[in-house]
Order: sequence, then C-alpha cells, then structure tokens
Amino acid sequence: MTTYTIAGGCFWCIDAVLRRLKGVESSLCGYAGGVAEEAHYYTVASGRTNHAEAVQITFDETIIPVDTLLNIFFLIHNPTTLNRQGADEGPQYRSAMFYETDAQKKVFEAAIERAQINWDDPIVTELSALEKFYEAESEHQDYFNNNPGNGYCSIVIAPKIIKARSAYKDWFEEEE
Repeated sequence: MTTYTIAGGCFWCIDAVLRRLKGVESSLCGYAGGVAEEAHYYTVASGRTNHAEAVQITFDETIIPVDTLLNIFFLIHNPTTLNRQGADEGPQYRSAMFYETDAQKKVFEAAIERAQINWDDPIVTELSALEKFYEAESEHQDYFNNNPGNGYCSIVIAPKIIKARSAYKDWFEEEE
C-alpha cells in the first residue's frame, strides 16, 4: 500500500473523487503543512495556522498506477491558482503535495511536470515535506456521500466526479 498526502482546495472535493477509484483503500480528510501545534476546522479556516485542507489517500499501486491517481488529482483542481479554488480562497485551499520520502518527492515532481502540459499558466503546487497530518473532524469524513442534499455537493463536487469519471472511467468503481 502507498499513502500520499495531497491538497487541492476543499478536502471534500478531493476525497469524493479519489475514494471512488479502484484500488483506493482509504481516504482521510485532514490538515497538513501548517505551523500550529494543533489543527481544527475553524482555526485552519481562519488562515492563521497556514494548514492546507488535505487528503491522506492510501491505495494499492498494483490496482491503480501512481501516475493515474496523480493525473486525476491534477485534473480535478486548478494547480495554477495560489491559495484559491473557485470561490474558496485562503491558504487552506492551496494546491500542495506533502512527501514523506525522497522517492515520493521525485514522483510528485514528475507528476507536476507531467501536469504542466495541460495548463497555460505555471503550476504553483507547493511541494513540501510532511511534518504532521491532523485528521479532520468526523463530520468532514466522506462528506459528499454523507450529505447528498448539500448544495456545495451538487454544484461543486458532483461536476468534479463527473469530469474525472469521464476522463478515467476504467479506473472508477461501478456507480451504486
């Protein structure tokens, strides 16, 4: 199993797409990359901790290749906007990849380079060592599936799932 910690805007969005991929064993919303000793939703949302809303994804590389998973990550968010995804703005919504080893850093660097061909503007995805990952509160876990009537889910998250499924249909679990 391989575990990556990545951020690309609201963690609900990244989680909702990646948890639907074949080979994904777990997807955990949380916070990474900040300076505070603790991270909670409202302190992170204040922008004072400098944490990003992140997802820690554990997957089986023999089922879904690393490149495919990371290509999907770069498809479902805009890595060229600093501290912003759509209407969500602040350092907690930045594009970031948090590596745990030098080998993982190289994989992330290659993914950024590969993704650049799809964007006219330069990619600003932060690449930094993972110091600590703080698990988000329970209400943020699997938010899309647990809140099907929420407007944000239908207006922002659902189109990202549709876009990714359309581009990478063979890698998605069957719809329920």
